[in-house]
Amino acid sequence: MSARINPYIPFAFIYFFVNAAGLPFGLLYTSLLAPFFYAWVVLKKKQEILFPFLLCLLPFVLAHLNLESLDRMQYLITMLNLLTVYIFGQAFHTWLNKDSQKEKTLRLLLHTNGLLCLIAILFYFTPFQSLFWSRQNLTSDVTDFLRLKMFTYEPSYYALLFVPLFLYFFLQYVFRQNQIRSSILLPLLFLPFILSFSIGVIICLLTAGFFCLIIRFPHLYRNRRIVNGLINTLFISIALLMFAGIFFPDNPLFIRIENILTGNDSSAEGRTGDAFIIARQLLDQGNPYWGIGAGQLELAGADLIRGYYLYYHNTPVAIPNAAAETLALFGWLGLGLRIGIECLLFLLTKPWKNYYRLILFFFVFLYQFTGSYITNVAEYVLWILAFTNAFPAFDISAAHQRKASALLRTGS
Repeated sequence: MSARINPYIPFAFIYFFVNAAGLPFGLLYTSLLAPFFYAWVVLKKKQEILFPFLLCLLPFVLAHLNLESLDRMQYLITMLNLLTVYIFGQAFHTWLNKDSQKEKTLRLLLHTNGLLCLIAILFYFTPFQSLFWSRQNLTSDVTDFLRLKMFTYEPSYYALLFVPLFLYFFLQYVFRQNQIRSSILLPLLFLPFILSFSIGVIICLLTAGFFCLIIRFPHLYRNRRIVNGLINTLFISIALLMFAGIFFPDNPLFIRIENILTGNDSSAEGRTGDAFIIARQLLDQGNPYWGIGAGQLELAGADLIRGYYLYYHNTPVAIPNAAAETLALFGWLGLGLRIGIECLLFLLTKPWKNYYRLILFFFVFLYQFTGSYITNVAEYVLWILAFTNAFPAFDISAAHQRKASALLRTGS
């Protein structure tokens, strides 16, 4: 009898590979599928799911409707977009709890992504490279640099999409749970980050891993593989950096890091400190407590943002920082509500009991202050994974029990 096809796989492929392909900027297939997702979730949960979302937004809607400068059509469009993101988040959370074959789906995504990376490398040398690659001015003195974006709108978004896959299979490797041969798994995990060259995502991921290591050091220092791996990684990294510094001192990585450290990297500055400066200036045009309202950036801040970031006239206006954008659109109350909900869910769901969830929480908490935007479905997927115990194999106790069993089987 033939194996039953997992009905969730097509939706996983849509989300990960082609969510924005062929659509106008800002529109996603997961948004268009929102009515279907809503009906499916209500049938599965047998309860209404919109009430908490609408209850949180109601005070802001009432305050924003009193603003004389409010563009009500743009406001409605953006609020509907937020609603579709919320519905997709509910659908994703339901899938995590309902699908017993999640790992098979993740493994299929990983292998497919690896195959597409190889195809993208071939396209790099053809006139059709723009199908997979984005040509950007990376930083000062590094222009026309090609970065892998796959079928997304920019490389950093592709790297953000890949974070849950990377961390899941990397932790499997660390705790000897991986079913994919290490010689194949490690290139599949590191190649997307190398090709997309998203320094912000990589730095946040390394920082999150460091925080987890510090907090869980009493458990981890007894794991000889982790300790040896950290020592070997440290020495190999130092050797590679010294080699690159001696023979390739003008490589893009060193130039980018130097510009970030000296404050000369416009991308890093624009996504962090500059984003909050713009948000504070926009608040002066609205209500500092409630913000200028969703969808009002084009109306209230087009000249300010384009002048600040030197955008072209046809470049969509945006604040490239989720926390700063929340501050501008929903004021100090909105930013406080955002951080408050994150902290409350952290206390209620206890991510510190699971390596996967803890690292994801640290990562996405940091990342919201360095990039993203308020309708970024990839960011909400990370939050949901951090607050949902969908992969108990990475629980603190379970991970070490499995590691001990693996050592007994191999006689190590």
